[in-house]
Amino acid sequence: MPDEPYEFLRGVELFSDVTDKDLRVIAASMRRRAFASGEAIVSEGEGGVGFFFVESGSVGVTLGGTRRATLGPGDHFGEIALLAGADRTATVSADTDVVCWGMPAWNFRPLVREQPTVTVKLLERMARQLASS
Repeated sequence: MPDEPYEFLRGVELFSDVTDKDLRVIAASMRRRAFASGEAIVSEGEGGVGFFFVESGSVGVTLGGTRRATLGPGDHFGEIALLAGADRTATVSADTDVVCWGMPAWNFRPLVREQPTVTVKLLERMARQLASS
């Protein structure tokens, strides 16, 4: 496991167009979090204070108790609540032991303001999610 997530984030598609300098700033804002299998990482209806990237393991996304998706290494979650300034729209729980990198809301907002390529990719992913539901 890296001490900081720079090397991991360099391989995440969301950050493929971000300069090394900017990615190092983004990486410095993140903290490693470990979750045991079965543990809820975020819960539907609760306030959103973080944006997460799965480094290892698998998580399940449920909405109203119905499983909607499975996410794995390189995938991210938590952006909808932060962009909307609203409560979590889904519950994300660890299917296996999971390691995530989390970014607090106060770092997420500058990210979407200062990194337009990241913002566009986030919006495209959310649009695909809406179209498939």
